[in-house]
Amino acid sequence: MAKRGIARMRVVRSEWLTPHVIRVVLRGEFVTNGFTDKYVKLLFPKPGVAYPEPIDLDVVRRDYPRDQWPTTRTYTVRWYDPDAGELAIDFVTHGEEGFAAPWAVAARPGDEVIVRGPGGAYAPDPAADWHLLVGDESALPAIGAALEVLPPGVPAHVFLQVADEAEVQKLVSPADVTATWLFRSDFPTPEAASDALVAAVRALDFQPGVVHVFVHGEAGYVADLRRHLTAERGVPKELLSISGYWRRGKNEDGWQAEKAELRRRDEAAAGGGS
Repeated sequence: MAKRGIARMRVVRSEWLTPHVIRVVLRGEFVTNGFTDKYVKLLFPKPGVAYPEPIDLDVVRRDYPRDQWPTTRTYTVRWYDPDAGELAIDFVTHGEEGFAAPWAVAARPGDEVIVRGPGGAYAPDPAADWHLLVGDESALPAIGAALEVLPPGVPAHVFLQVADEAEVQKLVSPADVTATWLFRSDFPTPEAASDALVAAVRALDFQPGVVHVFVHGEAGYVADLRRHLTAERGVPKELLSISGYWRRGKNEDGWQAEKAELRRRDEAAAGGGS
C-alpha cells in the first residue's frame, strides 16, 4: 500500500446486478478494517497533469492549482476478498450523468484507478437485541455487508428505497430479516418517495431491548429520520450510525462543500455558547 493508504488497483471484471447497478471488481494492495460500512475514495487524475509518484494528495493540494486536483468520488466497499486480493464496488448508473458511474460502465480488465482508504465507523453490534437498517441504493452495499455478519436468528428490520422493482437485490443473512422495499416509481416525486420511507420507519413497532441502527442515503430523509430516532424513539447516539451520503440536486463536490459549511456553522454556534 502506498503512502497514506493510497494504492493503484486494476479492474479484474464487472457485472450488472440490476439494470442500473454495475459491480466493478478491482485487484491490488488493500488494508481492510473491521467495519461493514467501509468506504474508499476513488481518485481520477486530470488528463495531462503529472502528479508525484506515488501520488500524495497533501502535496497535490499544496502545490497544484485546484483545477488540476484529481476528481474524487466516495464509494462503499461491497466486499473484500483478502485471499484473492479483490475488492468489489457497486456503482449506481444514470446514463451519462455523473463521473464515476460512466467510468464504471466503460471500465475494462486492466484499467487502473487510484484508491484511497478505507475509512469507516460502523459494524453491527453482535450484542444488540435487534437491528434497524435504512437506506437507498447508495447504502445497499453497506447494508448487504452488515446483514451477512449478523448473528443467526437476531431480528433485523430493513427499509430500502430503490427506483423500481427491477432494482431489488437479493439480501443474504443468517439473521431473521424483515425487508421492506419502497419504489420511487410508485410515487409522483422523489420527495414523496422519501416521505413514504420516513413514514414506513415511523410506523415500525419497535421491539423491546437494545436496537442498533444504521441509516444512510439521501440527506433529506436522513435528517428527518435522525430527528425521529433521537427525539421520538430515544435511540442513544452511540447506537445510531446515521449520515447523508448524498443530497438530491448536488454532485459529491457540492454536497461535501455544503457539509463542510454546516460543520463550520455548528462549531461556531458551539463556540459562541460556551
